[in-house]
Amino acid sequence: MNKKLPGPNSKKVIDKMRRYAYDSTFMYPLVIANGQDCVIEDLDGNRFLDFTSNIGACPIGYSHPDVIEVLTEYSTNGTHKIAGQDFYSKEHAELAETLSTILPRNFKSFFINSGAEAVENAIKIAYRKMGPLPGVSCLGAFHGRTLGALSFTFSKPVHKYNFPELPVKRIKFCTRDDDPEIDAIEGILKENKVAFILTEVVQGEGGYNVASKKFIKNLRKFATQYGIPLILDEVQSGIGHTGRWWAFEHYDITPDIMSAAKALQVGAAMYNKRLEPADRSALSSTWGGGSRIDMAVGARTIRVIKRDKLLENAARMGSMLKKGLEELAGRKGVVDVRGLGLMIGLEFDTRVRREKKIAELFKSGLLVLGAGQKSLRIIPPLVITREQIEQGLSIMTQVLSRN
Repeated sequence: MNKKLPGPNSKKVIDKMRRYAYDSTFMYPLVIANGQDCVIEDLDGNRFLDFTSNIGACPIGYSHPDVIEVLTEYSTNGTHKIAGQDFYSKEHAELAETLSTILPRNFKSFFINSGAEAVENAIKIAYRKMGPLPGVSCLGAFHGRTLGALSFTFSKPVHKYNFPELPVKRIKFCTRDDDPEIDAIEGILKENKVAFILTEVVQGEGGYNVASKKFIKNLRKFATQYGIPLILDEVQSGIGHTGRWWAFEHYDITPDIMSAAKALQVGAAMYNKRLEPADRSALSSTWGGGSRIDMAVGARTIRVIKRDKLLENAARMGSMLKKGLEELAGRKGVVDVRGLGLMIGLEFDTRVRREKKIAELFKSGLLVLGAGQKSLRIIPPLVITREQIEQGLSIMTQVLSRN
């Protein structure tokens, strides 16, 4: 990476964005042009090893031959975008059927546009059953930015300032079995009627915090005891990133309702059939399941992960990556390394140092992203190889060893 960043072509795009569009959460001056495998290329021909998979949305990397085959098949299809809750399509049925093979028994799916909308519809399913009561969510949670999902988000003040919210009660997201607040949910359910419990298993935007086994098992136990639906948000962790299809599988429990998106290519609210709303129009959306291309890619992605044993690869490569990163703990401001599979978080001593290191890694040809207040998140594509892990670790060791 000897070229000046951003290059001239990228700079033109960035200048145009800043002039005509909202300058949102862009981390560094990268303008994506193309990609191959686990490498992204920008408009000026600079190549970067990708340890973000676009926040998990590209689980089998870039230009994968199976995905290219799907895109080629649909390249001349003039009805690729339809009103997917008003008209049936083969792709919708096939994605639902394929997804069912990796879901708990007796689960059905409702497809929607995004992760936030998947959460919105998950909580609507619970409200439909329980009534308009408060929901319970965790400190540090991120469930989306639409107003319903945002009510239960609690990771950064900027997400919520001056926005209204639905009734919510909050508990600590416990990462240790011996946390003194591990049983807090029982006290809330004893004293209050609530509509649902909503949590991530690995907090995404909150910093890649991994829930303790006892915490998740307690939520399941007390939700069952009090007849409350347990909703697990797997928008970022789902479809293999933790080395299993779903992060909750590491905990030997099953939710009542769950959400997915990103790696699935579309949003999905998935639920036990006993919670299905009786009224057909209780859930709908013009574009829910409306992109035939995205649904076809989503179904193919699941098949590729099965065929190529990518869950096993994620577990192996994640173990190797985490072990390498743990050697950096305690040095140059790295205070913690945590994660499941290929979802790994590095905690820094200060936010300033975290931001500085993300920028330096970018200039060294490695893409990572921030999470939480002082964390750096790593979530490479499931196809990543040992050589690419070693390359990424080499870059990180060099960059994180500097002041």
